Amino acid sequence: NAIRTKNLLEACDIAVVRFGEQYRQWNAAFDAGYCAALGTPFITLHDEALIHPLKEVDAAALAWATSPKQIVDILAYVCSEQ
Repeated sequence: NAIRTKNLLEACDIAVVRFGEQYRQWNAAFDAGYCAALGTPFITLHDEALIHPLKEVDAAALAWATSPKQIVDILAYVCSEQ
């Protein structure tokens, strides 16, 4: 699984890194750091309760969202030809 994740992060144009109760925080933090090191743009997705603990991660992200709908809106905006 780690090899698969590494390859996908290296190949992607943009990544969404999700933090939350159901997701392993240290894995998500590592993936966000790996994206930052690669120069791969990423968006973080997490509950508002995690804003303070993830402030450095969010600062490295191009955007952060609190819902999947916000992710869709961000990607739609980025991909629009305006």
